[in-house]
Amino acid sequence: MPSVEAKSKHADQPPLFSPGNTLPFILVTALFLLWGIPNNLNDILIKQFMKSFEITRFRAGLIQSAFYMGYFLLSMPAALIMRRYGYKAGLVTGLFLYASGTFLFWPAAIVQKYGFFLLALFVIASGLAFLETGSNSFIATLGHPRTSERRLNFSQSFNPIGAICGALIGTVFILSGVELTPQQTAALKLAGTYKDYLRSETLRVVTPYLVLGSVVFIWALLIIRTRFPKVAEEAQPAHERATGRFRDLFHYPHFLQGVIAQFFYVGAQVGTWSYYIQYVQDYTGRPEKFAGYLLTGTLVAFGIGRWVATYLMKFFEPSRLMGTYGVINVALVAVAVLDPGWAGVWAVFLTSFFMSLMFPTIFALGIKELGPNTKLGGSMIIMAIVGGAAAPPAMGLVFQATHSMAISMVVPLLCYAFITYYAYYGSRVRVPRTLALAAD
Repeated sequence: MPSVEAKSKHADQPPLFSPGNTLPFILVTALFLLWGIPNNLNDILIKQFMKSFEITRFRAGLIQSAFYMGYFLLSMPAALIMRRYGYKAGLVTGLFLYASGTFLFWPAAIVQKYGFFLLALFVIASGLAFLETGSNSFIATLGHPRTSERRLNFSQSFNPIGAICGALIGTVFILSGVELTPQQTAALKLAGTYKDYLRSETLRVVTPYLVLGSVVFIWALLIIRTRFPKVAEEAQPAHERATGRFRDLFHYPHFLQGVIAQFFYVGAQVGTWSYYIQYVQDYTGRPEKFAGYLLTGTLVAFGIGRWVATYLMKFFEPSRLMGTYGVINVALVAVAVLDPGWAGVWAVFLTSFFMSLMFPTIFALGIKELGPNTKLGGSMIIMAIVGGAAAPPAMGLVFQATHSMAISMVVPLLCYAFITYYAYYGSRVRVPRTLALAAD
């Protein structure tokens, strides 16, 4: 049952965002959708490149490593640029980098180099580091602090739409559905046409990325032409503005543990989705197209979960809701580990619903009470997205050691265990006495 305190908060709820900021709110909220597309196209690329480049699950997992290293390396520069020039400049920079990376898919496919594709993915993610660092902080501060978690969950609710689009576009336009038997492969090699087959499979990735890049470029032009409000820390003249200090962040336990929680959350999410197609095929024997549509379905569950969580946060404390969802996901992943097959497939499917609120809630909880350190703190939480670079290769190594995709699911299980701890205990705000006195 909702607490009495939660009911009274609901009765006196401030507006979701500050009046007069409708257009910037819409344009930035749409970015959550746009960066969801390449994030989940990666799940399709892993399967596709295992086929077209004939690589192992571990090497295919490097797709996520190259991608999320872009986040790790560019998040802090993004924060510094936005601290100096504002959110708008950072978002436009991110969109141009994003578009440039998608356009690199064309020459990468022409030269047929896996490493070139990894570079293109790194450039895309470098742009997304700007978008996520700026958008999350901008939305979180675009209104009353009491509604920051709900506002950020609302904007983040559009991210699953992008994720669904990415998985669906990849399943329909990238996965060919052609999975050769060893006999068919031998026949193509004997006929001298096997390399042509591999090349045609690689070229299937080009058109979706070129179209996506064109849309992103146009969106950058729209943001350039739109006037953005100055949030609280940007409203003062530059010479009077408190810019924050990096070392101050280490005095906030809730923030530091939030960085760790975000690392584990993104690792759990990316690892689960990256190998979901493989899990389905290993334990049901169904074809790649069928598994791709199941991946799309779990992303729909993710989107529904985000909207449901946004509504429930009007009545329940966000941290407690996340803790409850964390306990449920630990149990679901345990089923996937212990009972592979259709029970495990559906258990993993459902984890997407319950993981849906975690990213924005961890972010909003982590930057609470950071004041002028908000942009730097936000960038460090975005840097923690590098967890997505660590989990897939780790799961790939576990698979190579055990030959069991089910056992590799222990990696996301451990991640959810820490997130549950953070939700109930680690997220409690404790402002250091020295910094509180300095603020006074």
